[in-house]
Amino acid sequence: MQETKNLSLSEQEAEIKDANAETSSEAAGVESTPSPAELLKAAELKAAESHDAWLRAKADTENLRRRAQEDVTKAHKFAAEKFAGELLAVKDSLEAALAIETQTAEALRAGVELTLRQLNTAFEKSAVAELNPLGEKFDPHFHQAIAMVDAEQEPNTVVSVLQKGYALHERILRPALVTVAKPKD
Repeated sequence: MQETKNLSLSEQEAEIKDANAETSSEAAGVESTPSPAELLKAAELKAAESHDAWLRAKADTENLRRRAQEDVTKAHKFAAEKFAGELLAVKDSLEAALAIETQTAEALRAGVELTLRQLNTAFEKSAVAELNPLGEKFDPHFHQAIAMVDAEQEPNTVVSVLQKGYALHERILRPALVTVAKPKD
């Protein structure tokens, strides 16, 4: 205390200002630290925002899954749409041929050939390939043997085709019905 008395008035004022500055900085330090209630409220707001973002992401994912499922369903439902459209011309030609009252055999044949060309065009556009394995080696993946016959060809060679087979993009729609050469004794 005696030191305080020995100090001049201006020095005492400076010390008081320093003490006040320390007290106000301590008070400011206390004020800058949020209270537990404020921290809790901030955490609750952040949790609510995160929950809302999660719900939105979940809804977006569900919508995306639903739209993808709808697209798959539509693709299955309308997969044959293009091919069916191509077949309409074939049907129209057949109906027109039947509507003619008097036909010659030549006109009928010409109409059937035209209709067959239309059908072959529809098959080509839809990647349906004809399998006519006459003279080829028998392959059970592409051919169905109906009978084995004695023939001049090598054993297991297709001798005759009873019904052509068809494939769609390498997948067999119908195997060719064939007769196969027997092994020579």
